[in-house]
Amino acid sequence: MISGAFSVISQSLRMGCFPRVKVVHTSAKYEGQVYIPEINYFLMLACVAVTLAFRTTEKIGHAYGIAVVTVMVITTFMVTLIMLVIWKTNIVWIAMFLIIFGSIEMLYLSSVMYKFTSGGYLPLAITVVLMAVMAIWQYVHVLKYRYELREKISGETAIQMATSPDINRVPGIALFYTELVHGITPLYSHYISNLSSVHTVFVLISIKSLPVSRVTPSERFFFRYVEPKDFGMFRCVVRYGYKEDIEEPDEFERQFVHYLKEFIHHEYFISGGEVEEAEKEEETNVQTTLVPLSNSVPSSGRMGSVHSSSSDKIRSGRVVQVQSVENQKDLVEKAREKGMVYLMGETEITADKDSSLFKKFIVNHAYNFLKKNCREGDKALAIPRSKLLKVGMTYEL
Repeated sequence: MISGAFSVISQSLRMGCFPRVKVVHTSAKYEGQVYIPEINYFLMLACVAVTLAFRTTEKIGHAYGIAVVTVMVITTFMVTLIMLVIWKTNIVWIAMFLIIFGSIEMLYLSSVMYKFTSGGYLPLAITVVLMAVMAIWQYVHVLKYRYELREKISGETAIQMATSPDINRVPGIALFYTELVHGITPLYSHYISNLSSVHTVFVLISIKSLPVSRVTPSERFFFRYVEPKDFGMFRCVVRYGYKEDIEEPDEFERQFVHYLKEFIHHEYFISGGEVEEAEKEEETNVQTTLVPLSNSVPSSGRMGSVHSSSSDKIRSGRVVQVQSVENQKDLVEKAREKGMVYLMGETEITADKDSSLFKKFIVNHAYNFLKKNCREGDKALAIPRSKLLKVGMTYEL
């Protein structure tokens, strides 16, 4: 039961249906083997409370019996679905399995239900509490995500805001944590409009967990530009396996800067290859236009001068590209020397004024109570407090 509780909470957390808790993976081979310290302490307190309340093993046995038989019934129905959808078993065998095992277990369940008022209500009470927590967290979390999708801004708008004459460029690297992979969170515009400054290297970063034990360092960071490229704004997705912890800040910053410079270098070769193909095509077109339209043939000296000027343009274009790439890499290195700042959104969730009383209670009281008592995001992401800046904003859902 204890390991089952850990597994259920871990899966609920992954689907965004449970407040943040610390999940420790105890096996590199099996993803489902987890340990959750907060749930372990809760189970300890629950055991003490149940023992003090029921006092006798008879009532505790009634609660335990209903829980076990209910799990057996649920397992039978789930196996039936697996046989039907995944295994593609013959319908006759499925019906026989469901009738035989389902009837026996329903008979057991009906017999233990006679002890419902004598302590058997405990599993149902715990289920109602956990379902309420999961439903509240999921409901408000979805509303928050939809709000960010609705209010998100485009990359062009973000660049226009950052290049405004009233905005100052601050030396350094800023990592702005966001859950949005497409589009830019409205927290960005709130940050720019209130602080009137943006760092020379600004990165919108998202942390994702993959269903593998470990991710190689070369595949951990996924970068892309927020156009235009010379502005110094990037988007980054950092991927971790379920058995990995986020590195110490110094090591994380070192790897981040290294792979960012590597990304800039690789982007040059990718775009450089495209430019080179275009230049070859242009050179071919130039040579084609040199074919005489009349019987007169141009001198070889004239053709050589045209071909030479075309080659000079190609070489000068490549030199400019190399210089641009080196300038960007130097910019990143100098920004790192000035220091890195971690930006996180500290959103206050409130219900809209026109919302119902039930929604106001769920959003303003129940959800905020869970949020204040769950694990903080900066601790889960191993962000150093000395470099953390939280951007406060109110979401009216």
